[in-house]
Amino acid sequence: MKRFIERLALVCLVISLVLNLAPNVFSQQASIGQYSTIEEYERATGKKITKFSESPMLADLVKQGKLPSVEKRLPEEPIVIQPIEEVGKYGGTWRRAALSPNDTRIRDRMGYEPLVKWGRDGKTMVPNLVKSWELTNRGKTYVFYLRKGVKWSDGEPFTADDIMFWYNDVILNKELTPLFPAWLASGDKPVEVVKRDDYTVEFRFAAPYSIFLNYLAGPDTGVFVTNYPKHYLQKFHPKYTPKEKLDSLVKEAKFDSWFQLFADKANPNTNPELPTIRPWVLKSNPTATRLVAERNPYYWKIDTVGNQLPYIDKVAFDIVQDTQMAVMKAVSGELDMQGRHMSLADYTLLMENRTKGNYDVYLWNEGKAGTALYINQNYKGDEDITKLFRNVKFRTALSLAINRDEINALVYLGQGRPCYVMFPFTSLQNDPNIRKLYEYNVAEANRLLDSLRLNRRNKDGFRLLPNGKPLQVTLLVGLGYPMHPDVSELVKTYWEKVGVKTAIDTVSQDLWWSRVQANNYQIVPHYLEFCEGFLDMSYSSMSFIPCRALTYFAPLWGLYYESLGKNGEKPTGDALRSQMLFDKLKTSTSKDEQDKLTEDLLRVWAQNLWAIPTAGSYKIPIVVKKNFKNVPKNASLAYSYCSPGYLNPEQFFFEE
Repeated sequence: MKRFIERLALVCLVISLVLNLAPNVFSQQASIGQYSTIEEYERATGKKITKFSESPMLADLVKQGKLPSVEKRLPEEPIVIQPIEEVGKYGGTWRRAALSPNDTRIRDRMGYEPLVKWGRDGKTMVPNLVKSWELTNRGKTYVFYLRKGVKWSDGEPFTADDIMFWYNDVILNKELTPLFPAWLASGDKPVEVVKRDDYTVEFRFAAPYSIFLNYLAGPDTGVFVTNYPKHYLQKFHPKYTPKEKLDSLVKEAKFDSWFQLFADKANPNTNPELPTIRPWVLKSNPTATRLVAERNPYYWKIDTVGNQLPYIDKVAFDIVQDTQMAVMKAVSGELDMQGRHMSLADYTLLMENRTKGNYDVYLWNEGKAGTALYINQNYKGDEDITKLFRNVKFRTALSLAINRDEINALVYLGQGRPCYVMFPFTSLQNDPNIRKLYEYNVAEANRLLDSLRLNRRNKDGFRLLPNGKPLQVTLLVGLGYPMHPDVSELVKTYWEKVGVKTAIDTVSQDLWWSRVQANNYQIVPHYLEFCEGFLDMSYSSMSFIPCRALTYFAPLWGLYYESLGKNGEKPTGDALRSQMLFDKLKTSTSKDEQDKLTEDLLRVWAQNLWAIPTAGSYKIPIVVKKNFKNVPKNASLAYSYCSPGYLNPEQFFFEE
């Protein structure tokens, strides 16, 4: 009887994990955008797919003997994509704008092909390069069954060997990956990845891992797993290539080391020779002013009548100097579909020019709360400033000094939502102690600042530090983000109204990024990666838990967590507590417990005001040419979904 009870408990645990984390992969519905196999599609719809078709440009290559037939290029079990509106037509070039080669997002937003991915509903995890998966060993082992017959864009097979190359030769190689990634660890121990056969791999963890699938579907984590074609990249790896030959390649490419060469060759944004499993393959030299990606002849998805996807032949990215140039290209009708680099500040201009540019403007949820002020708890430039930044009274005063209603009217065009709605729990939304943190209360802000011995002012009315030095804070603003500069200008006026002199350091996006990575900033205006109706604990967590070096309010605390304690600085107090709560959440197998831990984490963050939000959610304009089809009017631009990747851009098409 005891053995029976133990087995029953194990079965219940695994079923609970499957229900909570990995919805049934064998009964996908059209609402999530796909069917995992042709058999599943035919069983669900009663319709048959009896033949495969391909684009005319590929059919010509087949006739010329330069490509195998479409039947030989498709896998044994292609995914069936349900078009959003209708079965599309082949052809055309999708015109977009980007600030740099890395900004094309060909790796994630435009080529979202991890092992598992988010369905179009933004809630369901669906198979992608895997046909299915299962949990074993009391929820500690994930078994993935790869889709047989998938090929890289050069026709070579995609198999478990490519996953093992990523794990053994990239992740476990100290020169390529000096610090083991925290997202691949549970119970403080790194994952072990094992090849069972050519199409089956296991991820074995030391403890249950409740949000691993979320990470596997994520933009900064899981999309990298499928980015390493072994047959190509092994030529640049010392394990597979003689040192003399590799040294020659390094010298020829003008690098100092093999791992620099390898990283360059593995970069899909800049290396046209890198084979890929994405819908479009980069073909242009990265120094070109227009980067072009062409259809992948071996792409492994079809539509509901057997047409090989994608419908669109090419995607062209015009490299522009700044976001306003991207907006002007949209206004003049030179962009076919784009939301990236658009802002509510551009909404009126975009709407006024719809007829001239022959486009529609949709409003999507961006998957982010509005601009927040990340107060760097790890700032090193001035001890007096750091001491203030770490005082919750100071952060509260800065929050109370902000007129969020005015920001909503001027920047969010009245469409911003109150900050408290970003919390997914009514207990937090209705908590008066949290709500009052986001009120506009100049008198209380002044009182708090005075209580911190900042009551003396200079002749210009700005406060002085207790040692008599002027108090000044600096906002580091990147030009790659449309709304942050406008919000920052308003915040400057609010803070100076209560005597806190505020400087704005506006820099190019590349310089902004290098400064952030070097922890060379005081305050960063940036989005919160969650908002009303959207919270993904694998990605959103970095906005309210110091769990990554990209946790802008505490990059060194985040690095400590991300490096499993090997780098950065160990936090104390509530910051350390939040890391411990996050560890507990990741190993929890109970949905109720996960929700309670998430609620506790958000409460700790809200009360500490490490990041000061200005809006709980807002919309962003999406420009869509009138002949550009299968784009939903209501969707999300969330980076966690790699949007528009989760909407299957391979089924977008041009109407004649």
